[in-house]
Amino acid sequence: MQHRLPGVCLQRKALHLGRPFPAHFLGKRRRAAVSMRGVERWMGPVRPFGTSSLTHVDERSGAAKMVDVSGKAATRRRARASCRVELGPLAFEAVQKNSLKKGDVLTVAKIAGISASKQTAQLIPLCHPLPLSLCDVSLSLEPSSKSVLVSAEAVTTGPTGVEMEALTAAAVAGLTVYDMCKAVSKGITISSLRLEEKEGGKSGSWMREEFH
Repeated sequence: MQHRLPGVCLQRKALHLGRPFPAHFLGKRRRAAVSMRGVERWMGPVRPFGTSSLTHVDERSGAAKMVDVSGKAATRRRARASCRVELGPLAFEAVQKNSLKKGDVLTVAKIAGISASKQTAQLIPLCHPLPLSLCDVSLSLEPSSKSVLVSAEAVTTGPTGVEMEALTAAAVAGLTVYDMCKAVSKGITISSLRLEEKEGGKSGSWMREEFH
């Protein structure tokens, strides 16, 4: 998309924050550098891509900030997240037989995930502390891939969502599985940490397509 000034032809994609205006865009009579302030008077504020929709970023300074949710109504919020822990044959067999020296992997990982969910605001700097009505973590064995599948659900009644609480629960449960199995295998992989669905809030309900 092109924009025209008197004697000047500009392309929006050629604008870069903090860089002088390319001299070859200007005629011989206008070789002086054009300041970003002048460009903004003509085009409006130029922001880095994406920042206009990020509520945790101040639009003027670009600094991180905690969002004020005091004006939002407390409503029921729910989120579910998951991850996969690829153990490999030896570690998978040890978990399946419950023969690891550290104990019952799946039970300990479940408790770790629930405990971590309650500490989300301490781990993620800009998260709001939320009173959880429910946090549940389930772990299941998948023999075909020698993996542990982790699913975590979080529920609250509050002014903001519980996506991060569900994700934190799934992540820490996965890390706990790794910790308890690392003596058997160092090649364990934690993958596919993701939100599966959420309910409530201004944005309403959302569900990952393959989760239906």
